[in-house]
Amino acid sequence: MKLKKVAMGITVVMASSLLLVGCGSSDDSSKDKKSTDTKQTETKKTAKTDGTMTDGTYKLEEKNFDDKGWKGFMSIEVKDGKITKANYDYKNKDGKLKSEDADYEKAMKDKVGTGPQEYLKQLSDSLVKGQSASSVEVVSGATHSSDAFINYANQLIQAAQKADTTTISINNLAKMEDGTYKLEEQNYAHGYRVVFSMDVKDGKITKSDYNYVDKDGKLKSDDADYEKNMKARSGTGPKEYIPALNKSLVEKQDVAAVDTVSGATNSSNQFKIYAAQLQNAAQNGNTDTIKVYNLVEAE
Repeated sequence: MKLKKVAMGITVVMASSLLLVGCGSSDDSSKDKKSTDTKQTETKKTAKTDGTMTDGTYKLEEKNFDDKGWKGFMSIEVKDGKITKANYDYKNKDGKLKSEDADYEKAMKDKVGTGPQEYLKQLSDSLVKGQSASSVEVVSGATHSSDAFINYANQLIQAAQKADTTTISINNLAKMEDGTYKLEEQNYAHGYRVVFSMDVKDGKITKSDYNYVDKDGKLKSDDADYEKNMKARSGTGPKEYIPALNKSLVEKQDVAAVDTVSGATNSSNQFKIYAAQLQNAAQNGNTDTIKVYNLVEAE
C-alpha cells in the first residue's frame, strides 16, 4: 500500500486538524457540558511537565455519527513510557465496527484502493512504530481518516503526558462556538515554544495568531537573526511563513485546506495539528487554555 510521509514538526512524543471518540452523554447545562466534554484541557495534580508519558490506557471518542452512520474512537496503551498499542476504528449505532464491515471494505477498496480493514490497522501500527504523531504516515486513499487519526493521536499523547485517563470527547460535526481559543506549549525547544490563539465569531474563524515566543517574550517572527539564517537555508523564514499560515486558516476555514509553506513543512504540519485541536475545543465551546507539555529532545 502506498504511503505518503507526513513530516510533523511537533516536539512531543505524541500525539492537529485535520480535522482532527462510547458516546459522550448529553449534559443538562452548558456549564457541565464544557467541563466534561473537553477533559483534554485539564491538568491534574499528578501531571508531568517534562513531556514524558505516564503508563496507562488513554481513550478518545467522537460524540456524533457522520452522514454514513459512523463515529470514531481511539485508544493508546502506554507502558514504560512508550506506546505499546493503538486502536483506531469507527462504530455504527448497532456497535458494528467499520473494520469488520465487508460491504464497506469492498466498496471503498474498489474506489480508492484501500479499505478500513487495511488503513485503520496501518495507522495504528505506524503510531506504535514511530512513537509520535510526527511519524505517522498518511495512507493514500484514506487522507481524511489519516488526518483525524493524527489529530486524535496528538491529543491522546498529550493526555498521557498529563497522566489524565479521562476519556476525551470530540464533539465532531458541531458548529464552532464563538470565543477565543488558546493553546500553549510549556517547554522551550531551541529557545522557543508555540503560542496559538484562534478567534471564532458567528461560527467562523475570524483571527488566527500562531507564533513562537522565547523566555523574554520575544516572537520568532520578530527575530532578525533567525529570519536571516532560516531564509538563507530554506528560502523562507518566520516573518513570511507564520503570517502565511495564519492567513490561510482564516481564508480556507478548514485545517485540511491550509497551504503548506515551501521551506517550512514541519512548522506547517505543526500548525495544522494544533489548529485541528483548537477547532475541537471550539466545537465544545471550551475556552480554557490548552497546555501542551511538549517533549524537548536534547539540543
